[in-house]
Amino acid sequence: MVNPWISRDITGKIWKTGVFALAMGFFEAIIVIYLRELYYPEGFEFPVKLIEPRIFSFELLRESATIIMLVCIGLLAGKTGLQQFGFFLFAFAVWDIFYYTGLKLLIGWPDSLLTWDILFLIPITWVSPVLAPVICSFSMIYMAMLIFAGETANKQFRPASYEWLIIISGAIIIFISFIWDYTNLLVKGGYLNELSSLITNEDFINDLTSYIPKYFRWGIFLIGEAVIIIALLMIHRRIANIRKKPSVAP
Repeated sequence: MVNPWISRDITGKIWKTGVFALAMGFFEAIIVIYLRELYYPEGFEFPVKLIEPRIFSFELLRESATIIMLVCIGLLAGKTGLQQFGFFLFAFAVWDIFYYTGLKLLIGWPDSLLTWDILFLIPITWVSPVLAPVICSFSMIYMAMLIFAGETANKQFRPASYEWLIIISGAIIIFISFIWDYTNLLVKGGYLNELSSLITNEDFINDLTSYIPKYFRWGIFLIGEAVIIIALLMIHRRIANIRKKPSVAP
C-alpha cells in the first residue's frame, strides 16, 4: 500500500520498523509473563508484591535497555535527525501496543483497557489504566506519520518552535497524570527526602505493599493529550498547505 503523503523509501522503512517493534513487544510480554509467574502466579493485581533489591535493579536495567533499543532502531532507520525521532516514536508506539496485545493473547491479561498497570519505574513509578498508554501510542504514531509526510512534502520541513513547545507541554502534563498517585504516596508518607534508601525503609515497604490505585487523573491526562493533538493538527494543516502549493520547475 502506497501513501501519497509519504515517500516509498520511508514507507518501506515504516513496515520494517513496525515488524521489529511488533516482535519486540511480544518478546517483552513474554519476559513479563516469566516475572509474573514468579511473583504473581495467581495473576497480576495491586497491591504489588515486594521483590528483592537485586531483582528490582535488574528491572531498571531491563527498562533502560528497552529504551536504548528503541532509540537505536530510530537512529538506524532515519536519515535525518527528525526522521530518526519519528522512527523512534513509531517503534515505541508499536512496541507498546503489541506488548499489551501479546499479554492479552498469551495469558488473557489485561481484563479490560481500564485495568491498572505499572508502566515504568524510571525515574519513579508510573501507574495508569492500560487505556492511557495505548492512547498515547496512537498519538505517537500520528506524530511520526506527520514527520514523515512533512519531510516528503518538503525536505526542509520542520515543526515550528511553538509547535514543539506545545507538544512538550502536553507530554509533561501526561507524565504528571502517570506519576500523580505514586508521588502522593511519597509525599503523604514523607519519603521524598529518603528516596535513596526507600527499598530498606520498612514504613515505605508497608505503604507500598498495601497501595492500591483507585482513581486515575483522566482530566489531567486528557488535557495533556488534547494539547498534543492541537499541535499535531497545526502541523497537519501546514503540511496540507505545502502539498497544495504547485512545485516550481527549475
